[in-house]
Amino acid sequence: MADQMMHSTGAGAGSVWRVNVGTDEIQYQSLPDGWQHLGGRGLVARFLLDDVIATCEPLGPYNKLIFTPGLLVGHMLSSCDRISVGGKSPLTGGAKEANAGGTTGLQLALLGIRALIIEGAPRSSELRLLVLEKSGARFEPAADLAGLGVYETASRLVERFGPKVALALIGPGGEMQLSGAGIQNLDKDRVPARIAARGGLGAVMGSKKLKAIVINAEGGQKPPIADPVLYRQAQKTFTKALMDHPQVHIYRDYGTAAMPRMAQGFGGLPTRNFSAGAFEGMETISGEHLRQMLLDRGGDSETSHACMPGCTIRCSNIFGDEDGKAVVSPLEYETISLMGSNLGIDSLDVVARLNWQVNDLGLDSIEIGAALGVAAEAGLLHWGDGQRALQLLDEIRQGTPLGRILGHGASTVGKIFGVLRVPSVKGQAMSGYEPRAIKGTGVTYATTPQGADHTCGLTIRAKVNHLDPKGQVDLSRTSQINNAGYDTLGACVFAGNGFGAAPETIRDLLNARYGWQVGADILQVLGRETLKLEREFNIRAGFTKADDRLPEYMTYEQVPPLNPVFDVPDEELDQVFNW
Repeated sequence: MADQMMHSTGAGAGSVWRVNVGTDEIQYQSLPDGWQHLGGRGLVARFLLDDVIATCEPLGPYNKLIFTPGLLVGHMLSSCDRISVGGKSPLTGGAKEANAGGTTGLQLALLGIRALIIEGAPRSSELRLLVLEKSGARFEPAADLAGLGVYETASRLVERFGPKVALALIGPGGEMQLSGAGIQNLDKDRVPARIAARGGLGAVMGSKKLKAIVINAEGGQKPPIADPVLYRQAQKTFTKALMDHPQVHIYRDYGTAAMPRMAQGFGGLPTRNFSAGAFEGMETISGEHLRQMLLDRGGDSETSHACMPGCTIRCSNIFGDEDGKAVVSPLEYETISLMGSNLGIDSLDVVARLNWQVNDLGLDSIEIGAALGVAAEAGLLHWGDGQRALQLLDEIRQGTPLGRILGHGASTVGKIFGVLRVPSVKGQAMSGYEPRAIKGTGVTYATTPQGADHTCGLTIRAKVNHLDPKGQVDLSRTSQINNAGYDTLGACVFAGNGFGAAPETIRDLLNARYGWQVGADILQVLGRETLKLEREFNIRAGFTKADDRLPEYMTYEQVPPLNPVFDVPDEELDQVFNW
């Protein structure tokens, strides 16, 4: 291990920590000058394009696992301390960035780390820990944690390393290198509830034989601010704009669980493997029903909960059982839709138990929910049978052949069992918005370099006719650019309510922190650059226009109750990234 760290100095400077799991060499480098303006998703994309062979095997020695805090991370600015994790996706074969809340991004920033790069192939099959602290990085054995679920692993590591550490860890799904595996992070209450879920990055971490990364920022310090007066002024303006936004109050009361009713209103609530856009049991999985349940049950139940220190939105929740004992946190719309209506399940108690199991396995609830939906169409479970769904999750935990098939996601299940109707793009399952009914989001699903992913450009709140194919490409393009920008800042998309009301604060916060002179369009500048880098990586990996399409059946099979098909022309899809 290197015994000296090379630190850059001055506002905007940072460190790149390179960890080779094959040689155990750990290098401390400066971030290249030309990359200083990037963070989060944008910096992931830059490293991918320059550092990773695009045609490499995702689980092989040439892929790299990249952790990058966003540009605004480190000062507990509300909803702006997210961590981006990236690499070549085992699920899509292309560029992948998944981000999460919690404490990982903040703790890395306090150590001055702009990027953590994990590379090489391990020489042993033994699991290890990577421990990061002010004095540097080191490995420790983790054989005692092999096969353990995420919750037990986190509990043991917090007991071992102390309550102030941050953790990024995998469960059995990551150890088995399943393509549906994500990387879990601790929330502010030290619960491993915040997952960088999508694209199989947990499998990449498993391929490096790392069970967890332990980040101890004791002795670290907040990143320097070039202009403290301007920063405080911009922070105050942003926070006020955020707190005054009416949508924020809805998030605080209902969280993302407010979406079932809205999605159903547009005929876009995924139901029974995306065969319908409305669910007869919607009322009992709605945000309104969830909130009342939690208020009635009391105890550990919380209707409003912050996933990261300093967040004023508090859109998370803690779901308690009938006795008020915590079951899972949070219960989000994506899980409610993919493991509720998508499986014909109308009980939040059942969905919460499924959610806990998937979390403990370290898997993406969207991908696994979609996989179970395809499995139901193949006859492996009946619609509404939560008990059978739990049994299938146990198959994954046991590592049976069927369990491994399910753990590799919806596309694999469809191929193995001969199911045509598989709701995925580039091998990644769609999230909780039916793209035939919400066509702007359908454009995003089709064309984002990430594979089907609502966080890359959700359009449901736009004041448009979602059934009209006209204008949806422009709508998606704008949303994709802005969302890539927010992911580069390390900002939760919900922070966009504040930034949208006071857009000048993005410019002012960046200029104040780094001593830059960027303009008011910096969000879009960052977003366009990020998308360009990701698309170039995918082209090098072999992607073509044919990959920027929804499943063929969605272009001719109508989805009730409004009966649209996806009819945005291919030639328009090919123009999304022409700006």
